[in-house]
Amino acid sequence: MKTKKILFVNGSPNRNGHTAGLAKTLLEGREYETLNLTDYKVYSYGQSFPDDQFEEVLEKIREADVLAVGSPLYWHNICGSVRDLLDRCYGPVSSGEFSGKTLYFLFQGAAPETWMLEAGEYTMKRFAALYGMTYMGMASNGKEAKALAETLS
Repeated sequence: MKTKKILFVNGSPNRNGHTAGLAKTLLEGREYETLNLTDYKVYSYGQSFPDDQFEEVLEKIREADVLAVGSPLYWHNICGSVRDLLDRCYGPVSSGEFSGKTLYFLFQGAAPETWMLEAGEYTMKRFAALYGMTYMGMASNGKEAKALAETLS
């Protein structure tokens, strides 16, 4: 049986912060690669610069079987680095291209309101559906991350 390749995409500028902590809880006991988005130049949708690294990030996503996307909650929503990544997929990634992959969403903030969490989760559910991934759920705290970990096979 082939071992599933797990990729944690960390949208936080703090590589060892709360978002990464949720990933450690979710992925405990499993081998996974961390991609810190702030280490890459992924420009906004519509921009074109020679040093853009979107394709490198996209290749890592294409190689993964399980994708855990982590975002701190900034300004009532998904952080900019994750938002840029999602936006940039529009066009280069064809509908259903990520079929067979599973997606987990880690979304945390100091004092998120329910509507903020719901808006972030709605975005990730739509992203998963558009590209053919199975959306496994969202964790915004350690207890939820432990519960989601039970769904990882």
